[in-house]
Parts: sequence; C-alpha cells; structure tokens
Amino acid sequence: MCDGVPLEALAREHGTPLYVYSAAAIDESFRRFDAAFASVPHLVCYAAKANSARAILARLARLGAGADVVSGGELRAVLEAGIPADRVVFSGVGKTDEEIAAGVDARLLAINVESTRELEKVSEAASARGVTARVALRVNPDIDARSHPHISTGRSENKFGVDIGKAREIFARARELPGVRAVGVQAHVGSQILEEAPLAKTACELAALAGSLAAAGFPIETVDVGGGLGIGAGALSPEAYAAAVLPPLVPLPFRVLIEPGRAIVGRAGALLTRVLYVKREREKNFLVVDAGMNDFLRPALYQAAHPIEPCGDPSRESLLADVVGPVCETGDAFLRDTVLPRPREGEVLAIRDAGAYGHAMASNYNFRPRPAEVLIEHGRPRLIRRRETYEDLVRLEAE
Repeated sequence: MCDGVPLEALAREHGTPLYVYSAAAIDESFRRFDAAFASVPHLVCYAAKANSARAILARLARLGAGADVVSGGELRAVLEAGIPADRVVFSGVGKTDEEIAAGVDARLLAINVESTRELEKVSEAASARGVTARVALRVNPDIDARSHPHISTGRSENKFGVDIGKAREIFARARELPGVRAVGVQAHVGSQILEEAPLAKTACELAALAGSLAAAGFPIETVDVGGGLGIGAGALSPEAYAAAVLPPLVPLPFRVLIEPGRAIVGRAGALLTRVLYVKREREKNFLVVDAGMNDFLRPALYQAAHPIEPCGDPSRESLLADVVGPVCETGDAFLRDTVLPRPREGEVLAIRDAGAYGHAMASNYNFRPRPAEVLIEHGRPRLIRRRETYEDLVRLEAE
C-alpha cells in the first residue's frame, strides 16, 4: 500500500515499471527539515536533481521551499513550478555561457561559482545587462564524506569547488569585478552521507571561513552547508543533521542554506516492477523483472542496495535469488543473493526508497521507454508523467 492505495492496483492500471510517490511523505520530510533549522534564519533549497518531476517541484514550492539547481533545464523547471528566483541557488562545475546568462537574467539568490574564470564570466554577463549578480563561492574543504567514491564531491581530487585556502583571494578578485557581489560561501562534500562527522566538519570550516571573510570587510550574507544526507539504515534524521551542523553557525549573523534532495524524496518513492521469469541455472536462482538499469541506475552505478518486497501476500516459503532486469548488461541487477518470499511469474515487486535519482537518471538504453510516474495525494493517485512510447523515442530523429 501507499497512503491507502494498493500498489498492485496501480500496476494494473498504469503498467510496469512504474514509479509511485507519497505526497504525504514528501511534505513531512520537508517540514521536518524546515522545523529543525527554525532556530536560525534559513532556507531549505531542495536539490532538484534528486527528482525534478513538475508536480513534486510545485508541491515543494507551495510549502515554501527554495531550490538548488545544476543546469539551465533545472533552473527553468523550478521557476515554472513556482519556486521564486530569490529562493534559488545555481550550482554546477560546468555552467555554459547560456546557463550563466539565464541565471543572471533570473536574478537568483546566488550563482554558486566554482572557479575564478566562472566568476569572471558571471561578471561579463551581468555587466552586459547592466545588473549586479549575487554570487557565492563553492569551496572544496578536502573532507571525506565516507560514502561511495562516485558521489564524493569534497575531496581535493574531486572536480568540485575551489581550494578553501584560496577563498579570500577569489573574494578580493570579485570585489574588483563589475556586475558581481560575492555574498556567500558554500560547500557540498558528497551524497548518501550517514555519519555526522563529515557534515559537522564542513559546517565548522564554512563558519570559520565566513567569519573571517566578514571580518575582512566582505559582505557575507549566507552560509550554504550543502546537502548529501543519506537515507536507509543508520541515516541521520533532519533533527540530528541540524544538531550536527548548527553549533558553529548559530552565533554568526548569516542566513543558513541547506540543500537536501534525497532526504526529502528518496523514501517517499517506490519502483513497481513485474516478475517476468523465475529462472534457475547451475544452482542459482534469478528473478527476471521488467524494470532495468535504464529505469533505475543506482544499483548498477553505485552498487546501491534498495529493499525489495512483493506487493502480494508475503506468507510463503522463501527463495534465495538475484533480482535482475532485462537489459543486456551483466550489471543490470537490483539485488544479488537476496531472500524473498518465493515470487510467482506476473507478480508485482516494489523496489523501495526509489524516490530520488530514479526517474531523474533514467535513460532509453536498449531503446526502452522511460516509466510513468504516479503521485498519491490524500489517498488519491494522480498520473504526473505518462509512460513514453516508441513514437516519443523517435520523434527527434531524421533519416
């Protein structure tokens, strides 16, 4: 069930694979983050890359959320969904000239620059328009997030941000440039973080940096501690997250920005998939399902383990098996050597905690259409994205 709606019924109506989200769970997660930081001036900037479905963005807009975007497409999506520009921060290590221009034109809360050259490009774009763009500097504090290396973003060998030791020099350069006002510092050290230490250390580094910059006369207004909070077993609650990062920030006269994405939508979603075959080869069992790595990439890309359970009666004998998809890649597997109630051909399984980086990372590999999405609101399901068709896949092609 999802908020009182049987998942099997949704699978029958809309087909599989199918993403299903709980609006109530999304609302609750956002409100908990907002309340956890109520002791300081703050803004919860939802990381749109986690799930950019228009209906979810619009829902968060109505709750008062800001947004963290990393592309021109995400910027347009959050603005059209109703999130005001003065609540949007624009991150990303490789913004194009067109994206920088869009950010300047929108008059955002901040463009998070990640190099001196990017700062100069923002200056050029703003000066050409006769406006002043607000920028924040993303720093790299060389902190190990202790998560998967593919989602570590705060180590010295990572591509993100600038050496924190060069921050004052870059702020001095910003003061010389026309069309920009450097008003904040930001860091984001990784994703799926399950420990307090990296988050607390990042906050301490940023607090010290912001304080020293303000003392030197720079007009600091915001400290953005990023996001990256994990979900699942051992995850920190919004309250524990706030307790870890707020102590060095509370005494400072700056607005605190946070960028949770996965932690707001991850546990609110499930991917429904139907069992195609129950196959046994050389003493090994395989459950072949109709969802593939193109629909949900995280298990193949990050070896992420998402709980899987049947949508029907679980009271039956168990089976040890690999749950695998139909895509022609050995890595197309959701769980290996997992124990499930013995599934039946045609049965619907739910891959849990799939609300973040699921549909957002889906592709058309093997010429497969991307899944539909359903949002459950007050016990009522609503189709928020239809399933792609073959015609959708070929409509941009030319012979």
